[in-house]
Amino acid sequence: MKKFLYYSLFVIFIFVIIIFSFGSNSFAAYPKLVNRILSAFENIKGYLIALATPVAAVAIASGFLMQKFSFGDEERIRNGKKLIRTSVISYTFILTLDLVINLIQTLIT
Repeated sequence: MKKFLYYSLFVIFIFVIIIFSFGSNSFAAYPKLVNRILSAFENIKGYLIALATPVAAVAIASGFLMQKFSFGDEERIRNGKKLIRTSVISYTFILTLDLVINLIQTLIT
């Protein structure tokens, strides 16, 4: 079992070295269609990041208002806290994902 594990790690390591050594030496350019698709995905990503900020703000404000106007109802208070927590976690996940994608793009180019 250990031999198989070491062998598979060695093969993966060699594959990664080959990909990174030959991947940046390509002299062919992208076709126009591929450039358009890539730029369209970049625009969509920008729109989604720009849309995520107000959506997260509205969700947090709704959670605070739900807590404020609960009038002592414990279930509404819990739902408000849960809404705030999940919206903050989701927004940080989106920003972190954008950061990781940008990092990978800079490492590739």
